[in-house]
Amino acid sequence: ARLSSILFVFAFVPAYAVEWQPKEMVKPYAISGSTPIELYESIGANGPVIGGDRRTIAVTNWELKWRRDYQPEGSACVLNSALPFLTITYSLPKPKVKLTGTTAAGWNNFIHGITAHEKVHGKDIIAMTEEIILNTVGLRMENDPDCKLIRVEVLKLVQAAADTYKAKARAFDQSEMSDGGAIHKLILGLVNGR
Repeated sequence: ARLSSILFVFAFVPAYAVEWQPKEMVKPYAISGSTPIELYESIGANGPVIGGDRRTIAVTNWELKWRRDYQPEGSACVLNSALPFLTITYSLPKPKVKLTGTTAAGWNNFIHGITAHEKVHGKDIIAMTEEIILNTVGLRMENDPDCKLIRVEVLKLVQAAADTYKAKARAFDQSEMSDGGAIHKLILGLVNGR
């Protein structure tokens, strides 16, 4: 293939701005116990599995699908619009029984903080999706009348954005879960009844 067949430029023509909203939902998992220690032990036994075999307190999963409008323009192809269908699911612990007294107060503080942590992941996933739209809509590839080469390039840009998000998410989790981090403090506050 000639070099010119893989070059692309961003078109300076108005691309269609598409309104979209992510779908966010909470998927609770049941934990047992009526004391802080019992609740935390139940999280350890029942929490979502990540990395193949490691349990965690909570996890944010996402599924991102697209409807893209590729349009041939002479011998070129342009991505006119990209409509994302983003579903974000927060898996969070939920006690089976109604908690009371200091345990209820400690749990409420704990779950509020854990939820806030997961919502940061959700916000970053939404920002990643917006970045993909910004970096792909209006993309133009010359010598691509069948709109095949541009699809490969769009997928590369999507993967790059996803890789950047994942690295950011890992760094955020490591910071929050390290000694003295926000999650570490929430766990200590729960199990020590503070």
